[in-house]
Amino acid sequence: MAKYKLRQFAELETFPNVYHHLQTQKEVENFAMRGLWLKDNFKNNHPLVLELGCGKGEYTTAMAMAFKDKNFIGVDLKGNRLWTGAKIALAQNLHNAAFLRTRIENIVTAFAPNEVDEIWITFPDPQPQEKRIKKRLTSLPFLKRYQQILKPGGVVHLKTDSSLLYEFTMELLNENSFEILLHTNNLYAELPGFLGPHHDLLFSTKTHYEKKFSAMGFSINYIRFKIN
Repeated sequence: MAKYKLRQFAELETFPNVYHHLQTQKEVENFAMRGLWLKDNFKNNHPLVLELGCGKGEYTTAMAMAFKDKNFIGVDLKGNRLWTGAKIALAQNLHNAAFLRTRIENIVTAFAPNEVDEIWITFPDPQPQEKRIKKRLTSLPFLKRYQQILKPGGVVHLKTDSSLLYEFTMELLNENSFEILLHTNNLYAELPGFLGPHHDLLFSTKTHYEKKFSAMGFSINYIRFKIN
């Protein structure tokens, strides 16, 4: 298994649709693609959508296939997971999909202010321990990072099986007077029709963890909101 992962990492370095943002602090802060994703990678002016903690990139690749008029970047730290999504994107000739290997804590050095139109956070670690609240991807420190890179009116989506993370996020959004556009603690019980036809198509795709949790009987929570 270790040799297989090493081969994946070596191959990942050769993929033209994968970028690495992991070296020294100076290199991270001077990341060449920051502010230039549309111009230098996608070569168009279509909206830019991020999937944070994308894992194997199921959502990134599915969205790229379904919505050719948008650009998608899957962001994750684990290269062996990114390898799967990047490989699919190359095989499917998805020119509107790319992947970024980085820590989400460094997202503001990977994207310029107002560069991103939309963010998806799909089944992140809920970090249930009280002392790890700031590690939650919807904690205030992370939301402040997203504010820096999102365009005015940019939308954030959260999908999670964790009722703890759902309730925490709802409370935080209300406390900070952020605009909650849509929310449910049982997404698939309310489909079809709840999100409209455009998003019903998108929600027909499920991540590995989403399938696993749904099969175990967990309800899927969803929030769509704005933070600027």
